[in-house]
Formats: sequence, C-alpha cells, structure tokens
Amino acid sequence: MKVGIALYSSDDTILPDELAIACEQRGFESLLFPDHSHIPTSRRSPWPGSISGSPLPEVYKRLIDPFVALGAAAAVTSTLRIGTCVALPAQRDVLQLAKEVATVDWLSGGRMIFGVGFGWNAEEMANHGIAMADRWDVVAEKIEAMKLLWTYETAWYSGAHVQFDESWAWPKPVQRPHPPILIGGGWGPRLLGAVVRLADGWMPVSSRSSIRSRLDLLHAEALRQGRDPSSLSVTIADARPDLDSFRSLQTEGVERVLLSVPIGSRDDILRTLDTYGALAIAAADD
Repeated sequence: MKVGIALYSSDDTILPDELAIACEQRGFESLLFPDHSHIPTSRRSPWPGSISGSPLPEVYKRLIDPFVALGAAAAVTSTLRIGTCVALPAQRDVLQLAKEVATVDWLSGGRMIFGVGFGWNAEEMANHGIAMADRWDVVAEKIEAMKLLWTYETAWYSGAHVQFDESWAWPKPVQRPHPPILIGGGWGPRLLGAVVRLADGWMPVSSRSSIRSRLDLLHAEALRQGRDPSSLSVTIADARPDLDSFRSLQTEGVERVLLSVPIGSRDDILRTLDTYGALAIAAADD
C-alpha cells in the first residue's frame, strides 16, 4: 500500500520544502496540497467537512498556493510523488493551469498527481466568475482541454465554457499521456460518472476500513460506460492511520491512502510525521 500525506499548508506553519524533505525521509510515497484562492467573509456556503455546522477551520483562510508549494517540493526531493488534493479547475484559467501542472511534472521528473475537485464554496467560485450550477460542465471542459494541451503539439478547444485558438503549449508533462487525474469527492452517481468519463482514478474521503460497496458502484458505472474498472485507480483521502485498515483497503483494490496531518506548529507536524512514517514503512513492506 502506498501511504501519502495531505496537509493544509499555510503561511504560519512548516514551509513546503522542509515538509517535503521530511516526508521523503520518513518513507512516505506522496505529498499533496489543497487549493483555495481565498475565503469570502460572507461564509454563506456550508463547509462540507462538518455536517454539524462547526466553524470553518482557520487554516482555510491562510492556505498557500499549491502549485508554488509543489515547485518548492519538487526542487528538494527526488522520489516523493507530489500533487494536489484537490485543485479547483473551475476557479483557475485553463491555459495557465495546464502549464502549471505540466511544469510541476517536468520539474519533478514525472512525479505529479493531479487531484481535482468540483468545488463547494459558491461565494469563492462567484468571485472567479463561475456560477455554482455550471461548475460540473466547466470542470469537465477544462479537463478535456488540458488533455489536448498536454498531448498534442498544437491544440484548440471550443466549448460552452472554454475556448482558445490553436496554440503551442510547452513544456509537455514527463508522464505520458499526462499526469494521473484523480477526481475527489463523494460517491454519488454524477461524481462517479465524471470519474469514469474524465479521470484516471477516484479520490474519495473516507476513514472506513472498507469501501467495498462504494467500489462496486464505481465499477458498475465503469462497465455502464464501457470502461475496464481495473483501469481506474483509487486513493483514499483522510484515511484512518491504522495498518490493519490499510491492509483491508488494499485487499479491495485501493492503491494509495492519504493521511491528514492535524494543523499545528512545525514541531507538532514533524512529530506526527514520525508516527505516521512508521506506518508508511510497515505498509510498504507488506
């Protein structure tokens, strides 16, 4: 089982380059960063991390840019996979985003994991000129367009939400045809349909030791769309830090688990990484 780290990296805790070095030294397979450009103070959109209405964690207001952080991480590591959990394509210019992903993959020698989400914060999205109701179609078009930019010498796109003329766009990613695209989110029919249609894998949030019933839904959707279910990888975000749980998920076909590191000081985070690192090494040896 591959064990990675997902951290809400902010401007008042450990720097991303030091974090990346610490993760690689402790035997983690990957390090992924989240993406929020800003948080409007109106706070009308409920935070999906809590169904009880608890307040949005303070760190959301202070997140650093994931692609800048990934550049720093790439420069100081050699084996660590790096990526996003998750980027928000609806809120980013598609041409610039395609270049950012390709550049990180090029700088890292082919270590980028491109986790994407459809977004939950309507006010944040509106400030980027995107209506919440359009986000599914916007993200789908942007993924389709980026694949063209990454895989063809010249590319153009004309959709309802994305348009650009025939263009050159370099560098191309090292990974071919492109870095793995993992769609994060739940397990509703629309989400699973998008995973099968657009992505290389699924990245649900779960602390369960078994997701068999949910994998069955994903595989059924793959067969419905005429796709081989085995072509879809599965990464569990916010996984339970427990070796027996890892083994159970691996038996079901899960490729990777991401452990969430509680927000704290630099020393707090390094202590947590020490504890989780022992699990990562044990899981790799299984």
